Amino acid sequence: FAFIGIIAIGMTAVIITGGIDLSVGSIVGLSGIVTGLVLHAGHPLWAGIVAGLLTALACGLVNGILIAYVRLSAFIVTLGMFGIARSLAQVLSENHMIYEFGPDEKLFFALGGGTIYGFANPFILLIVLVVVFMIVFRYTTWGRWVFALGGNENAARLTGVPVNRMKLSVYLLSALMAGISAVLLVGWQGAAINAMGTGYELRVIASSVIGGADLMGGAGGAYGAFIGAALIEVIRNSLLLAGVDANWEGTFVGLFIVFAVLLSKLRGMRSG
Repeated sequence: FAFIGIIAIGMTAVIITGGIDLSVGSIVGLSGIVTGLVLHAGHPLWAGIVAGLLTALACGLVNGILIAYVRLSAFIVTLGMFGIARSLAQVLSENHMIYEFGPDEKLFFALGGGTIYGFANPFILLIVLVVVFMIVFRYTTWGRWVFALGGNENAARLTGVPVNRMKLSVYLLSALMAGISAVLLVGWQGAAINAMGTGYELRVIASSVIGGADLMGGAGGAYGAFIGAALIEVIRNSLLLAGVDANWEGTFVGLFIVFAVLLSKLRGMRSG
């Protein structure tokens, strides 16, 4: 739940601007593998974390430049990165699991799998990020520009909003959140595999949309992303407790996305 929630915050920023990022799951896999390889080579913990986050930011930079400055479709660009990042993860790992993380292994496991006062570290970080981005979206110039861009891009451009830089920034943020989640995920599960993050795209988008983000842009928030991620986890656990085959999970999540979008459209029609 915490890993999905962290990524959903970045995805929400992208969706508010009217974009989409289909590459977050693959970025999780690639960042996790890079982090594992650096630590496995005997480098200190900070080097592994920095390497993983820089890898994620590099993917976000490519996405942002192609979308903002080359004016390519966000769907096509991030779909391409979806395949590229996953392939690179397989190549770098040579399809092997990485489970030895050098001299700082215990500290790394404590970072992702440890607790503070009974609360898991990833959950605590999620709460902190939610509070920070609730403030950022509501009270900062960057946050207002994000909503302005999603509301009407042409009007935002005419009023002086740096549209291209804003688009680049939200894709960098989305990738960074995926990188943070990847580092914590590897430490939590105690191994890095190239399949990490598989299927996260659907769950993250569902969390954002169920939390109130409008796929047409202009609406959403960090608190909504948190609630959406929590609801997705409740749905998954409820299905498991009800004895429903786990293979049906994607069907239910997809239906909830459609239902959430339908409700958003009905609210728009009523307000109109």
